[in-house]
Amino acid sequence: MRFINMLIVAFFGLTTPLLAEMSDRDGWAVIKTEMAHADLVASTRAAIKENGLIVVTQAGPTKAAAARGIEIPGNTVIGAFNNDFAVRLLTLSTPAMIEAPIRFYVTENADGTATLSYKTPSFVLAPYVEGEDAISEISVELDTLFAQVAAQATTP
Repeated sequence: MRFINMLIVAFFGLTTPLLAEMSDRDGWAVIKTEMAHADLVASTRAAIKENGLIVVTQAGPTKAAAARGIEIPGNTVIGAFNNDFAVRLLTLSTPAMIEAPIRFYVTENADGTATLSYKTPSFVLAPYVEGEDAISEISVELDTLFAQVAAQATTP
């Protein structure tokens, strides 16, 4: 059993740089920076607050993996939203609230820099839009806010 665990650790140790790199995807914004992972996390949290949103959640497997003896690149998911958007969205669609908070994703790159990525709110909320309804309006507002957060967070 110990041998199998060592193989798993070796496998993840060899493949994590490949897993850490983010690339463009439909519905995503991906911004590579020269910032270190911890700095980009702190900058993103500050920009969320400064743009009228709240950090609702923050999670990442890096520290827990290290406690298990597995080294992986920095990896942090930060959920952002606010009560105004929550109430407005909930009055329009109970199912759409499952998408809140909408998340920013900070990943460490193989060269020690970090990337800020997120699914655009309009992409996340698209399944709940019926024609030109108010969810579309909320999506556009959130797209603007998330772009502002990302621009501020990634500017040195």
